[in-house]
Amino acid sequence: MPVKEPSIINEQKNLKAPKTNNLTTFLYDIFKQPPALPVTKSRDEIKKEYAHWRLRIFYAVFIGYVTFYICKKNIAVVLPVMGTSLGYSNTELGLLGSSLYLTYAILADCSNVRSFLPTALILSAIANICFVASTLFITPGKFTFFGLPSATILLWVLAFFWGCNGWVQSMGFPAIAKSLTFWYSNNERGMKWSFWSTSHQTGTFLSIIISGFVISHFGWKAAFYMPAIFSILVSAFLFDRLRDKPSALGLPDIEEYREPESITACKLENSETDENQSYFEIFKKYILCNKAMWMLAFAYIFVYIIRFGTEDWIVKYLVEVKKNSLATAAWKLSFLPLFGIIGTISAGYFSDKIFKGRRTPINVIFLLGVIFSIIGLKMNASSQTLDFLFLAMIGIFTYGPQMLIGGLCAVESSSKKVASASTGFTGSFGYIGAILSGVGTGTIIDKFGWNGALYFWIASAVICILICLPMWNHKSSCK
Repeated sequence: MPVKEPSIINEQKNLKAPKTNNLTTFLYDIFKQPPALPVTKSRDEIKKEYAHWRLRIFYAVFIGYVTFYICKKNIAVVLPVMGTSLGYSNTELGLLGSSLYLTYAILADCSNVRSFLPTALILSAIANICFVASTLFITPGKFTFFGLPSATILLWVLAFFWGCNGWVQSMGFPAIAKSLTFWYSNNERGMKWSFWSTSHQTGTFLSIIISGFVISHFGWKAAFYMPAIFSILVSAFLFDRLRDKPSALGLPDIEEYREPESITACKLENSETDENQSYFEIFKKYILCNKAMWMLAFAYIFVYIIRFGTEDWIVKYLVEVKKNSLATAAWKLSFLPLFGIIGTISAGYFSDKIFKGRRTPINVIFLLGVIFSIIGLKMNASSQTLDFLFLAMIGIFTYGPQMLIGGLCAVESSSKKVASASTGFTGSFGYIGAILSGVGTGTIIDKFGWNGALYFWIASAVICILICLPMWNHKSSCK
């Protein structure tokens, strides 16, 4: 079965490793995208191998991204204890959270997924270890350096290492988006993406539960080095399980395998046009000059203000405002990602089945649900049960738009040849929102109290709705 190799692969075949030194060449060889192999297998062999590799790669990227979150969301539970232990204000603690998001958005279209994810997890583990180790060497109040108190020095050191953690974690999502795009076809990608996206909530849930247990038994510093050890073990598992695109295994493209009848004249025309373009020309066409992509990117800023605002600050809110114990607050917060799984799956399902591929109606409905849930949490003064309920609802209504706007909508509004770039593009804007959520929420709390933070999240939902409304009838592009 002959295979027409895309220009991107042909370009990479002609690339040579930089002639600088052996280390550069070694790193280039590790991360470069593997070449396409000719398709020589029979139809039955292809079917058997596709079934094997699709399942294997799906559970590998799911477990991998859960582990990313265990090494990222641990700080949400640690913040109250860490702030008391080191004497930092909410604004200063917000700086730490924002530093992780500031460095997000590496694009992975032309890199090997098998190398990217394990390497990212190992480096994330190292960043977690360096983060907590720095508190052993720099003690607040003990000395000054060129007029700077040790507490300020430690804060910036912590922000640096947590920013490094964000930088290496940015290798994760774009690479996984590439895998899902190349291993699953258009008519199944919505549900598969939804199921994979529950790794966000699963990872956050496990991180909250594990961090709460570890802090209560071993202290807050253990909430960083224990996940680091686990991540190193998982990285070895990922390297064994993962492979790059189907073409690297001598398999035909997923559309050719699953949907040969769906290759319309429109798709063929676009494919032939893209075939003669460089990667950067395709990037310009489908991302930089794509109006829908820019609208999704700006909407994603406000989705992330809500998402990370609630995830990173709700524990502190419950402890300080509602006088919950740290254990109770962490248990309540766990309902947010746990029930977010329902929101993620239902958003993909309803947008496919009820709205026939239109994602905006679901985004608007869910964002209205976010507003109602935050108001309910604020108004509830005494019922513990209602706190659990409203946090569960925040999870349901936040994770749906989070999955759709910056992930599935971005890929569907772009081209599979820039799948990583499209999610990296919207993701970089999303993490601008996460920066605003970290420093912004902390500053608002210090200046206006916790009511100001809740109104900040509500206003973000309103603005996101206004950006989404012009895209009410938008569907995925024909490519």
